[in-house]
Amino acid sequence: MDRFAAMDEFLQKNVKEGPSGCGCMVTQNGEVLYEKYFGYSNLEKKTPVTDRSVFRQFSTTKVIVCTALMMLYERGKFLLQDPIYEYFPEWKNTMVAEENLGPDGKFDGTYTIRPVKRPIQIADCLNMSMGIGYGGEDYTHRQMAAVRQELEDTLGWNYTLRDDIRAMAQVPVRFDPGEHWLYGFGHELVAGLIAECSGIPVSEFMKKYIFEPLGMENTDYRYHGDMRANLVTPYIRHEDGTMEETTGMFDRRQEPDAVYEGGGAGLLSTVHDYGIFGTMLANGGTYRGERIIGPKTIDLMRQNRLNETQLKEFQNSYLDGYGYGLGFRTLIDPSRVSNSSVGEFGWTGYMGTYIAIDPAEKACVTYMHNMVPNNEEYIHHRVRNIAFGAIDKL
Repeated sequence: MDRFAAMDEFLQKNVKEGPSGCGCMVTQNGEVLYEKYFGYSNLEKKTPVTDRSVFRQFSTTKVIVCTALMMLYERGKFLLQDPIYEYFPEWKNTMVAEENLGPDGKFDGTYTIRPVKRPIQIADCLNMSMGIGYGGEDYTHRQMAAVRQELEDTLGWNYTLRDDIRAMAQVPVRFDPGEHWLYGFGHELVAGLIAECSGIPVSEFMKKYIFEPLGMENTDYRYHGDMRANLVTPYIRHEDGTMEETTGMFDRRQEPDAVYEGGGAGLLSTVHDYGIFGTMLANGGTYRGERIIGPKTIDLMRQNRLNETQLKEFQNSYLDGYGYGLGFRTLIDPSRVSNSSVGEFGWTGYMGTYIAIDPAEKACVTYMHNMVPNNEEYIHHRVRNIAFGAIDKL
């Protein structure tokens, strides 16, 4: 029996009950064990999903961005404990919005704005403990929204990442750096650090040192070649099962004249391209003779860096059993969730992209669709378990 027959069966069912189309690639020891595509990239045109179908990555952008910065780490361009103000001087005097407590010990609705106990460090940006998230109703995130609106009112939507970083330095962070885990702006700073440390734009660094060496021809922040023609149509799946065509929230940043190159989202890629990138990480940073990053640096990146308090803030039913390293979830307790190895790492994207990298078995699982809600907990965990159940133990 074909050991990946269960994957075929699951993904065929998947496109009937979930996304319009999807793709999955499984590699081990640098070789492709499984790569198949199911369903349609556009339902109305009946365009099939193929190895050239381009998916919006959203937060799986982070895996590539954090890897790129750590490539510069092993070139001596920075240390993890460096304050970010050494690279972005406007962040020299970061403030924190501390919640005031009433007589009952509960938040009384007011804040004290004071200097942070210590500067934000590069490690805080990589592991999401720098203090600015993606949104909320607290003081920090109301200020964040106001700053972003002012930025757009002044410069229009097509401002740069450096403009964004400069403007966000005005915002008091939600807590002292390193004290909590909060998913958000940290990886925009990571992307900015790539440009500052390398002296070239983020996209140029990735193209020269990652995409071209790995042959990732269909991965970029902006359309080139036939990428636009191969872009999958994203859908909203309603509770009654009907599918409504939608757009990606960052679609205009994919246009050739756009200039924002973010760390948290923004890349476009195919299952095959991204799978090759993951295969490189699974095999110690080398793919078919091209050394991209060192194995010891990969080991550093996938070590859990969260304390007990931060783990409680990080973990949920989707991330149960995982901790968080320098930009990735990392498996710390397989007995609770997974048949992969301790240290298996990766991340997920808003519209359904997913990667799981297991250096212990030199294996990588890449899966993609573009749909909201993305049904990640049902789909991704099953894809992961089927894939790791089918590979041989090294």
